[in-house]
Amino acid sequence: MADYKSPSWGKNILKITLILTIAVGFLPLLSFSKEESDSPTAVREKTIEHQLDGKLLLPQGIALMPITDPVRPGNGTKGQLNVVITAYSSTPWETDDDPFVTASGSLVKDGIIANNYLPFGTMVRIPEIYGDKVFVVKDRMNWKKGNYHIDVWFPSNSEAKNFGVKRTYIEILEG
Repeated sequence: MADYKSPSWGKNILKITLILTIAVGFLPLLSFSKEESDSPTAVREKTIEHQLDGKLLLPQGIALMPITDPVRPGNGTKGQLNVVITAYSSTPWETDDDPFVTASGSLVKDGIIANNYLPFGTMVRIPEIYGDKVFVVKDRMNWKKGNYHIDVWFPSNSEAKNFGVKRTYIEILEG
């Protein structure tokens, strides 16, 4: 019988707790479904890879949140993408040498967003925050932010700071 007072017992519990914590963190990335076969109990593990317009979606940086379900087209959208949304303004410390010109060459204005994954001109909605308002990708972010991060442009630094950080999804619009 193991002596729970021994130092090795505590180390083993710590190791088991660490392994379980890591394993549970990866569970949202996996999904299970029944295999189409003769056996009703046949189950297979789906891969973590998802496709969006033929591009592989991968976790960015140290983020371990599930990125998205497979694209669900409908109601004028190409699909949805889970993202982290922050805000920026036209201040020199948040942008480059020309803070009022986006990476696509247009002037900043309401409805401009920055993202590294979607092509310039892609129109998106952020329904949980802005309802039916349409945003256009016209800017890029520091590469460290990753592909699943959206920056919404605000006219002032205080508005951008007040926006904070939000986790939600965007709808990628057709056309």
